[in-house]
Amino acid sequence: VNMRSITGAVLKTLLLLSTQNWSKVEAGNSYDCDDPLVSALPQASFSSSSELSSSHGPGFARLNRREGAGGWSPLVSNKYQWLQIDLGERMEITSVATQGGYGSSNWVTSYLLMFSDSGRNWKQYRQEDSIWGFSGNANADSVVYYRLQPSIKARFLRFIPLEWNPKGRIGMRIEVFGCAYRSEVIDLDGKSSLLYRFDQKSLSPIKDVISLKFKTMQSDGILLHRAGPSGDHITLELNRGKLFLLINSGSAKPPSTHTLINLTLGSLLDDQHWHSVLIQCLGKQVNFTVDEHRHRFHTQGEFNYLDLDYEISFGGISAPSKPVSFPHNNFHGCLENLYYNGVDIIDLAKKQKPQIIIMGNVSFSCSQPQSVPLTFLSSRSYLALTTFSRDDEISVSFQFRTWNKAGLLLFSELHLVSGGLLLLLSDGKLKLNLHPPGKLPSDITAGGGLNDGQWHSVSLYAKRNHLTLMVDGHVTSASPLLGPESYSGGVYYFGGCPERSFASKCKSPVGGFQGCMRLISISNELVDLISVQQGSLGNFSDLQIDSCGISDRCLPNYCEHGGECSQSWSTFHCNCTNTGYTGATCHSSIYEQSCEAYKHRGNTSGFYYIDSDGSGPLGPFLLYCNMTETAWAIIQHNGSDITRVRNAHPENPYAGFFEYTASMEQLQATINRAEHCEQELAYYCKKSRLVNQQDGTPRSWWVGRTNETQTYWGGSVPDPQKCTCGLEGNCIDDQYHCNCDADRSEWTNDTGFLSYKEHLPVTKIVITDTGRPHSEAAYKLGPLLCQGDKLFWNSASFNTEASYLHFPTFHGELSADVSFFFKTTALSGVFLENLGITDFIRIELRSPTTVTFSFDVGNGPFEISVQSSSQFNDNQWHHVRVERNMKEASIQVDQLSPKIQAAPADGHVLLQLNSQLFVGGTATRQRGFLGCIRSLQLNGVALDLEERATVTPGVQPGCRGHCGSYGKLCRHGGKCREKPSGFFCDCSSSAFAGPFCSDEISAYFGSGSSVIYNLQENYSLSKNSSSHAASFHGDLKLSREMITFSFRTTRTPSLLLYMSSFYKEYLSVIIARNGDLQIRYKLNRYQEPDVINFDFKSMADGQLHHVKINREEGVVAVEVIQKICRKLFCDCESPAWKHSYVDHDTALAGAQGFTGCLSGVQLSHVAPLKAALRPNNPAPVTITGHVTESSCVAPAGTDATSRERTHSFADHSGAVDEREPLTNVIKGDSAVIGGLIAVVIFILLCITAIAIRIYQQKRLYKRNEAKRSENVDSAATVLKSELNIQNAVNENQKEYFF
Repeated sequence: VNMRSITGAVLKTLLLLSTQNWSKVEAGNSYDCDDPLVSALPQASFSSSSELSSSHGPGFARLNRREGAGGWSPLVSNKYQWLQIDLGERMEITSVATQGGYGSSNWVTSYLLMFSDSGRNWKQYRQEDSIWGFSGNANADSVVYYRLQPSIKARFLRFIPLEWNPKGRIGMRIEVFGCAYRSEVIDLDGKSSLLYRFDQKSLSPIKDVISLKFKTMQSDGILLHRAGPSGDHITLELNRGKLFLLINSGSAKPPSTHTLINLTLGSLLDDQHWHSVLIQCLGKQVNFTVDEHRHRFHTQGEFNYLDLDYEISFGGISAPSKPVSFPHNNFHGCLENLYYNGVDIIDLAKKQKPQIIIMGNVSFSCSQPQSVPLTFLSSRSYLALTTFSRDDEISVSFQFRTWNKAGLLLFSELHLVSGGLLLLLSDGKLKLNLHPPGKLPSDITAGGGLNDGQWHSVSLYAKRNHLTLMVDGHVTSASPLLGPESYSGGVYYFGGCPERSFASKCKSPVGGFQGCMRLISISNELVDLISVQQGSLGNFSDLQIDSCGISDRCLPNYCEHGGECSQSWSTFHCNCTNTGYTGATCHSSIYEQSCEAYKHRGNTSGFYYIDSDGSGPLGPFLLYCNMTETAWAIIQHNGSDITRVRNAHPENPYAGFFEYTASMEQLQATINRAEHCEQELAYYCKKSRLVNQQDGTPRSWWVGRTNETQTYWGGSVPDPQKCTCGLEGNCIDDQYHCNCDADRSEWTNDTGFLSYKEHLPVTKIVITDTGRPHSEAAYKLGPLLCQGDKLFWNSASFNTEASYLHFPTFHGELSADVSFFFKTTALSGVFLENLGITDFIRIELRSPTTVTFSFDVGNGPFEISVQSSSQFNDNQWHHVRVERNMKEASIQVDQLSPKIQAAPADGHVLLQLNSQLFVGGTATRQRGFLGCIRSLQLNGVALDLEERATVTPGVQPGCRGHCGSYGKLCRHGGKCREKPSGFFCDCSSSAFAGPFCSDEISAYFGSGSSVIYNLQENYSLSKNSSSHAASFHGDLKLSREMITFSFRTTRTPSLLLYMSSFYKEYLSVIIARNGDLQIRYKLNRYQEPDVINFDFKSMADGQLHHVKINREEGVVAVEVIQKICRKLFCDCESPAWKHSYVDHDTALAGAQGFTGCLSGVQLSHVAPLKAALRPNNPAPVTITGHVTESSCVAPAGTDATSRERTHSFADHSGAVDEREPLTNVIKGDSAVIGGLIAVVIFILLCITAIAIRIYQQKRLYKRNEAKRSENVDSAATVLKSELNIQNAVNENQKEYFF
């Protein structure tokens, strides 16, 4: 005893000191359970598959002992050998240790650990849910320890060597550490149960706790049931090998509908091994734990509301007088350590206490059914059995379970003839395939969905011309019409066929079977599979005998974001359809995180799905992105109409609630990312005050995201009881801070934008002061508007190789994704690194054309690289995204094809890091990155690089130079301009508008209308300005010009464009009487004009045509709808232009005018049509006649002159007044600047107007508008006229209709 305690003390010291030998250092048990269990066992407790000699027997396999040959070695070294220990009784085992054979070259490098209560039906111990093997020794004498988390409770242990020193043989010495395990056990026979009646006082009103362990071979049965008189009940039921916790609250208090909580946990629990269950009902919280898997659930009501009797039954439903609304079986198996709120139920039953009523026969020891299962480990596995039964019949039965859809279950040769009989699994169905000689093969199909992991029974009987196949009790009969001697006794091959070296006709069209079999019976005799294991019966390959190694790879479900898990024997698959996510485990969002990110992919305004936290737990939601110079996200709610409030007072307050198209968590994530958010709140009042002036208490208020009462109103900062007019000092009564507090009997309002992000969005408004006579209020809340994405541009510049930023350890144990942008001119450098004890991740620029992702999760280092034909160190932004999950690792750079590395089968899966995360460098300060990193995100969480960079030497916050990468998004002559975070497109010198200068500007003109752009006026003023016009025309001569425009018309002749000079030179673009497009240049006053004629089709066909004219001194190139014409004129320059004479055809076309559409008119740096329709600065534009802006694009098949409709861009919300053109607006805002050229555009108005362009908005708003038009009563119309606020409402709507 003394020696044993010393050994234990030394061992504990050794365990503490030699932590480097422990593969996983975990927190030990809270109690002392580390005694050595093997050293004191007698020789008879050791057994093995074989032994090399008597001195290599299993009894010599004790740790650090040298007796015999110094350890156990089997007769042959193969994977069917094992070393077994009998601990005498069930013990708790907390760790194991292994060693090689003393002073030899015999050691095991990896092994399996199996355990059992009876020495039969072994179960494999697994780490991390998927690790099957333990790493063993690297030499003969060092000791390798493993802490078992969770611990094993078993009597028998078996070590199965998998790999060993290739220069020696298998050799082992072992030790097992743990302590005694005490338990109370009861055996229920499927007809028995226990009923426990308890005192009401003993029941805790706060919590209900039930804990137990069970083991069974039956897949169905009631474990516990507690019911009440009104139908309420709590039931724990085993169904198809899974545990279901059902909580049903019926007509209990408070009255509610029947609520059924149905929680499911566990799988394959009918494996005749112990499984632990813990149920905790704490108020509204339910914790349901099965083995290592936990389910937390929050209920709507308290459990005290359940109307339940003060009795609970275990193993069945013990009160037959009570109605049970569902079919059920009693539990058949063993229960252990059954506690209800701390009461030991089995101990009470043993002592025959009166609180316990025993129904049926029970025993207080656990019987051990002796069924021997087989595991077919691979598609090469098989079992061959020879039978000596009668030749004229076949009789075989067995049970199997698998996840695979296909595999050979049984093959037998037909006797005397060259046929065969195959029983196989195909697409989850059983197929019997006969190859009778001289006949076509015949198929019999039975069953379906047999690859569900459940045990299924199969029975096959054939005699003479009759055949019967039975699957799970369902019989399929057939008459194959074979002769009386057609059937064989012969050899039966189960699960597969041997290699070709055997002279066998066995072949399978679907490959081998992977799964378990048991209860194999031939000619009604059960096959002794232990004799097969010992080699005295049949032969086999790649089998695990006396163990079913099936595991449920979908428990827990590693498919994220609602992905559906399916599995085969060796792996699982995730179906990500309709989840919004992609990847092997549905980890990565297919949507961008903000409107800003969509904008920088070149997307225009429209509806988009946004996933604010990327691969995080929040799902995507739909919103509208308005792409202006910055991107605005617009999130609607259900209360966007004006709402009137009367008869509200403090005792009967009015409360209006707002529900958004996104959850509060999604909104919060969106608001947190945004640079700025705002929401317009308009409060209209007539004798309705916001504040009680006597005591300062609020009379009306609103509630935001933080659920706090807010008393400041639109436009104000978060100062209590302030409005915009109070800050600006212009309230209608200067003794109040808000207009409404003046308490006037006419309508007034306090309106403005709320912009304090932490309080947005508004979720509720409360009004209490409309109860007096003639007192009334109304409110209108606009959508939530959020601008920009501060995390998208969050960046840092790394200036030295030794500089880096450090952040807390990255936790991405099962799924990890990292994404960022970088730009650099360096040849190489590490972007990011995080280390563990052995695990690590690293992303680096390995060379100018290679980005590499390297990692180790315990299976050895892996690396995958993306190679590019172009260089990454080109000082342009490049996007990197890496992901590592249980199934694979991947890396993608920009739009290059991703590289993927599959994870090793049944390897380590947990990425365990413990150091700081280094960004831009490494812990060794070597191979650091020089350049910029931007928008770094780990599992959807953005790191604030700028904040950390401000306090880190060698690193600067921010990074300039975005136009080099994003400048190509600016089109049609737009210029990219840098911003501190991001860029914008300057469209001032482009004929186009919009965020990327891609929105075409088009116009229709009334009869006799014109636009004249005169660049000659005020030339002396503009000469000194920086305008493009002045700089371009400062030399008073024009030796080149480039003109682009698009047109559509059906009228001939027509004048499209005319330019004239002070001298007698001009350019005219006309459509001749025959429909030809003509470009007439007169560059010499003494000659007739040169004419370029396009006669390949009529250009007055109502279609849109694009024209590009490029003159370089005397050479003109014209491109019309991809048809290019070049003409060489005299080598001359055109001097300054002035009005002049024109040729007859030009004059005729000018007299006729133009009916149609002209768009995108650009003369070098001047955009005359844009200056007329969108006057930002004073421009030398003269407009006469009826001018409207609209699109030249029309639906096919309609008449070109009747397609268009006027469209005012001032207000995108209500109906457009078609009689009110934009002419006066343009005239009123136009002015004159200096210049040189006059451009005259004659256009007639199309008869009708175009529909509003935002087609995408139709679907979402059509239903809402229909509802709103019904709900907004005539009173709202009266209110609008009373307030005279029609214009104000339109102004509000303008913020979000585009």
